[in-house]
Amino acid sequence: MGWLRIAAKGGLLALVTFGCFAVFLLVRLVEAPLHRPSRPWTPVITQFVCRSALAIIGLRYRRVGTPMHDLGAVVANHSSWLDIFSLNAGQRIYFVSKAEVSDWPAIGWLARATGTVFITRKGAEAKRQQEVFEDRLRAGHQLLFFPEGTSTDAVRVLPFKSTLFQAFYTHGLERVMHIQPVTVIYHAPPGEDPRFYGWWGDMGFAPHLLEILAAPRQGAVEVIYHAPVPVDGFPGRKELSQYCERVIRTSHRLAEA
Repeated sequence: MGWLRIAAKGGLLALVTFGCFAVFLLVRLVEAPLHRPSRPWTPVITQFVCRSALAIIGLRYRRVGTPMHDLGAVVANHSSWLDIFSLNAGQRIYFVSKAEVSDWPAIGWLARATGTVFITRKGAEAKRQQEVFEDRLRAGHQLLFFPEGTSTDAVRVLPFKSTLFQAFYTHGLERVMHIQPVTVIYHAPPGEDPRFYGWWGDMGFAPHLLEILAAPRQGAVEVIYHAPVPVDGFPGRKELSQYCERVIRTSHRLAEA
């Protein structure tokens, strides 16, 4: 029965994802020359795919709070590849991801096409990456950062790295930008390990995907949107980072101390 569920859900998931991706590319051909660098149309397709993916998997989705409409960025805890669907389902955002993801089969293509910003940890790239952040933010894109720097087992929140928060304190951006902390909580299916949806360490993507698709029962994901805060309300990146970490950690009811 597990393999039947994998075949049924996996086939439908692939059909929706890559079918809509084909539509996405066609729409982008018109959208790009008319609206570059803004993207008023294609994020609607991305959001539809992500909501559909959660429904196909059977993962119940609950949103608490309201996504902000101000110019700014979103920061969230990072538990799994499922975060892509969970966070895109409620808000039109653009992820900031490590550069290696761009080379992943299928996922890398989707990420590049949907406007993901790829970053490296090389100091020589810092200035160029800063310029990319500024261009995207000034274009009205809401970028989503994972300050932990890696995914977890879904029952903990790692200390936030403050480096990327410096992007919000340059060239006057701090006077116009807001940051919205978002907490993502995965509730495992009844009887399963609380870490069921977590994806961390050297876990492979394919085995984890198959395990989730094969499960006879699914759990739920809860996405909590906290009140946005103005960047210039904090003296620097460290204070802003600490505030966001504290808000997300204290609202994550499953997180270990």
